[in-house]
Amino acid sequence: MGRLDGKVALVCGASMGIGAAIAKRFQEEGAKVYGLARSRERLEALGYEGVLVHDLDDLDGLSQLKLPPATILVNNTGGPPHGSILEADPHDFGKAFRRHVMASQVLLRALLPNMRAEAWGRIINIISTSVREPIAGLGVSNTTRGAMASWSKSVSKELPPGLTINNILPGFTDTERLTELKNAKASASGATADEVQASWLGAIPAQRLAEPSEMASMAAFLASDEAAYISGQSLAVDGGRMGSI
Repeated sequence: MGRLDGKVALVCGASMGIGAAIAKRFQEEGAKVYGLARSRERLEALGYEGVLVHDLDDLDGLSQLKLPPATILVNNTGGPPHGSILEADPHDFGKAFRRHVMASQVLLRALLPNMRAEAWGRIINIISTSVREPIAGLGVSNTTRGAMASWSKSVSKELPPGLTINNILPGFTDTERLTELKNAKASASGATADEVQASWLGAIPAQRLAEPSEMASMAAFLASDEAAYISGQSLAVDGGRMGSI
């Protein structure tokens, strides 16, 4: 018997990286998982109960999607590109806010009736440690991730009993997204990609990158009944990197 037997989950960004790892773990825990992402080919290769092919930038289309009767929602999508906040176009903030905060709001409102009917629900947001400590070179992302954390805390105050919302703050995790950031930072600084990664590892007591499966373990816990009294929290999974308490 898995901890999520009989549950239905909708996992965004389920075609790769942390999203795919969470979806796989939920399946192992007994949930019926529906994956949402832009790549049909990748989604269908992962054997989900159902797939939803959509770009979260398209809010009108998102509100028209036929969603499963999910009571578990994982909000997860790729962050904005690397770059100085001083050089960011103002419209970059709007695009990132739409993809993260506004898309999450659309999905929450769509699935909330299912959760109310079951008097049980879990909303899990995959954000970033930048919620607590902004990361250099990710100005638009830092701003948007902070907005997601504030949205989540606000939602937590209005959810009915039996429903929770929490944030996972991944540290440096071995995904395609991290490789893109590493290469972008190397290009901007003149360092090699290996040097950039070495500088990251030097700041992590665990002395390694995280595996996506480690984020999935936290998500499985937060989705389970074991975490029923945890809500409105931002939980770092970062190998001890952050200096904040």
